[in-house]
Amino acid sequence: MEKRKLSFWEIWNMSFGFLGIQMGFALQNANASRILQIFGADVHELSWFWIIAPLMGLIIQPIIVHYSDNTWGRFGRRKPFFLIGALLASIGLVLMPQADIFIAILPALWVGAGMLMIMDASFNIAMEPFRALVGDNLRNDQRTLGFSIQTALIGFGAVIGSAFPYILTKWFAISNEAPIGKVPLNLTLSFIFGATILIGSILVTLFSAKEYSPEEMAKFDDEKIHQKAIIDESLEKNSKLSDIFTDFRKMPTTMKQLSWVQFFSWFGLFGMWVFTTPAIAHHTYGLSLEDHSSKQYQDAGDWVGILFGVYNLVSALVALFVLPMLAKKFGRITTHSICLIIGGLGLISIYFMPNETWIIASMICIGFAWASILAMPYAILAGAIAPKKMGVYMGIFNFFIVIPQIINAIIGGPIVEYLYKGNAIYALITSGVSFIIAAILVYKVKDNDEEKTSK
Repeated sequence: MEKRKLSFWEIWNMSFGFLGIQMGFALQNANASRILQIFGADVHELSWFWIIAPLMGLIIQPIIVHYSDNTWGRFGRRKPFFLIGALLASIGLVLMPQADIFIAILPALWVGAGMLMIMDASFNIAMEPFRALVGDNLRNDQRTLGFSIQTALIGFGAVIGSAFPYILTKWFAISNEAPIGKVPLNLTLSFIFGATILIGSILVTLFSAKEYSPEEMAKFDDEKIHQKAIIDESLEKNSKLSDIFTDFRKMPTTMKQLSWVQFFSWFGLFGMWVFTTPAIAHHTYGLSLEDHSSKQYQDAGDWVGILFGVYNLVSALVALFVLPMLAKKFGRITTHSICLIIGGLGLISIYFMPNETWIIASMICIGFAWASILAMPYAILAGAIAPKKMGVYMGIFNFFIVIPQIINAIIGGPIVEYLYKGNAIYALITSGVSFIIAAILVYKVKDNDEEKTSK
């Protein structure tokens, strides 16, 4: 028995919730540093506040995917986690830019950081079950397409989320100015809009996607090599949270090899997300490091949203039209390496750009890397793990996303303050070098699906 071949639109609807998740994620990535600075954070402290994000991933994702692997009910296997995550993330999105309303209880900076924690925890509750759903429902020959469509939806959602504050100001004349310590109205409305889209897109997936039952999953031909683990009923009944540690020790070789690629990829991404706004405001716009509330700084922050939208739009187009073509011609390994090199050079090039408009070219290059980072490692990994363990290994794989971010969060701020003398542009150069190291390490990875195809 083989899994049914899904149509393009079935795969699209199955992943549509990622549109809203990434819209919220993009609003956070492009604006959290700016909001925290408005509430009083210094530039070298930003990475310490951002450590909340990877910590939530490290703690929550393995737990969530473990239980989603072992949850079967009237609402499905993965779907309950999508909905819970979306509801909680929406609360965080609405309240983060309005953290000052709680100032009688706690300082706005700490409330804002708390909302950041809620958002990240909630995105993690929803995100990895979505990735596991692609592995659950698609045949081997459709997985690259599935993760590419998922990446495209991530890109489209991120474009909307990243650009929305700029659009509200430039098209609808909604102010991006506010008194010191207050978040501008364009940001507050953008976060509320993101919360609304997040709930709506999740509902599309909930009502349109179907999941295979445990009995169906046990019959698929591509599970035969794992048949003992699948039919072992005692393992099903006694599955425990502590099994995550056993699974970690037994992770496939391909996963171990990919871990180093992921480490340097996400170390670079974290530096980009945290330091792009202060880097461009200082290096490109020539603003003071302490100037967080002026209109010029808010203009710089809005433009960073547009730049982030550019790389996400490029990633969506690359994921749909370029990655499948390159992967078919050169293989996933070479494709991923090429895209990482292009992205690394793009990050480094920001230092040399004469003005903010030229940075669009840098972001186009970064879009290639982002598209591949979101698709290729998962497509490679999906062919190396048992479908019964798809969710838990996707969660464990997240360790190699969050650990480099935690390390960057700990050391990034002091490096910027003491080594780079507060000049965050050098953090972006460091991120570019990290991408290039990841591109080299890709060639140590074994792609099981490609080896099967070549035989």
